[in-house]
Amino acid sequence: MSALHRSLRLSSSLGAVSRAFVQQGSPVKHLHTSMKTQYAAANSPPPAEGFMPGVANSKLIKHTHHDALRNPELAGVANGETKKMNTFQAVNDAMSIALATDDTACVFGEDVAFGGVFRCTMGLSEMFGRDRVFNTPLSEQGIAGFGIGLAAMGSTAIAEIQFADYIFPAFDQLVNEAAKYRYRSGGEFNVGGLCIRTPCGAVGHGGHYHSQHPEAHFAHTPGLKVVVPRSPIQAKGLLLASIRDRNPVIFMEPKILYRAAVEQVPVGDYELPLGKAEILTQGKDLTIVGWGAQLYVLENAIQIAQKKMPGLSVELIDLRSILPWDVETVCNSVNKTGRLLIAHEAPKTQGFAAEIASTVMERCFLRLEAPIQRVTSYDTPFPLIYEKFHVPDMIRCAEGIERAMKF
Repeated sequence: MSALHRSLRLSSSLGAVSRAFVQQGSPVKHLHTSMKTQYAAANSPPPAEGFMPGVANSKLIKHTHHDALRNPELAGVANGETKKMNTFQAVNDAMSIALATDDTACVFGEDVAFGGVFRCTMGLSEMFGRDRVFNTPLSEQGIAGFGIGLAAMGSTAIAEIQFADYIFPAFDQLVNEAAKYRYRSGGEFNVGGLCIRTPCGAVGHGGHYHSQHPEAHFAHTPGLKVVVPRSPIQAKGLLLASIRDRNPVIFMEPKILYRAAVEQVPVGDYELPLGKAEILTQGKDLTIVGWGAQLYVLENAIQIAQKKMPGLSVELIDLRSILPWDVETVCNSVNKTGRLLIAHEAPKTQGFAAEIASTVMERCFLRLEAPIQRVTSYDTPFPLIYEKFHVPDMIRCAEGIERAMKF
C-alpha cells in the first residue's frame, strides 16, 4: 500500500476523531439530528458513520427497561439496571467489562488510545492504562500478527481493524495462522483469546474503501468465528461472548448503527450465544434472513409488502453468527413457511446468502413453494455516488418478497 494512501487514511481518521469530539456534548437523543443539521449547514461531509433513518422508531429496538429485559437470553441480568446507550457506547461498555474482569486483556489498534475513529474506545486508556489500551502502527498485518502472538501466550487480545475494508492485509495472518493454530499443533497451543473488532458496511458516502461487508471471505475458513450484531444490546452481549470464546472471532460492527441504534442496555455483565440465530417476528408465509443493519431495511420492506398483500405473515430471523451459522433455526422456519428470502450488503456471487440457499435446498427441497430469493448488492466494486442504488434497499427487498409470494 502506497505512502500516499496511508497518509490519506491517517488524515481521514484524525478528521473523523476531531468531528466526533465536537459532538461529544450532544445528548444522544438529539445527536443524529444535530449532526445532520450541522454538516448540512457547514456544507461539509457527513460523519464517518453516516445516517440511517428509521432505526429510532424500529420495533426491533428495545426502548424501555421492560422490553430490554424481557428477552430470555438476558435472564442473568433480568433483575438488573439498564442504561440508554447507542451501539458504540455498548461496544465500549463490553470492552470495559472485559478489561475489568480479565487482567490479561488488552485493547489495541490504530488510534484506539485516542478513542478511535468511532469513539468505541473512549476513556479506556485513561481507565485501564496505556499498557493495556494502546495505539499500533498503520499495519493491519502487524495488528493481527501481534494479536496472535499475544493470544498464543495466554492473554486476551482485543484488536481493532479500523475499517473492515482494511482487513485484507491481515488475511494471511487470520486465515493461515489464527484459524489453524490449534489444529496444526494437535490442540497443544491455541489463539482462542483473539478477537478482531472491525467496523463494516455502507454509510452512504464511503466509496470503495470504507463500505464493504466482507463476512463471506472469512466464512469459508474453518477455525474462525464470524459475528455481526444488529443493536446495542446485541453488540454488548455478543462482543463479550466473542472476547471470551476460546476460538478466534472476527466481530463485524455495522458502523452506520454506531449512533443510529439506541437502546436500554443492561449495565451488568452478560453474554449472548454465538452460533444461535434469533427469531425477531414469528410468521407462517415467508422466512426472511438477514444480519446487521440490513434487518432494519427488511423490517421496512415487510411493511411495504404487507400493504400490497394484506395478511402476509413473515418470519424475520437475525442470523447474528455467520460462522458457525444456525442451520437448524433457519431450516425449521423454511419447513414451516415454504419460502425463503435472504438479504445482505455484500455482492451476490459467493455472498453468504449462497451458502444459506444451498443448505436450505439440500434440507428443505420438498417443502419449498418458490425459488429462494437473494437480495444483495451488485457484483461491482462499491460505488461512491451510486451507493444508494448498489445496496439492497427496502424497495428491492419488497420486490423480492413479492416474487417469492407470487411464484
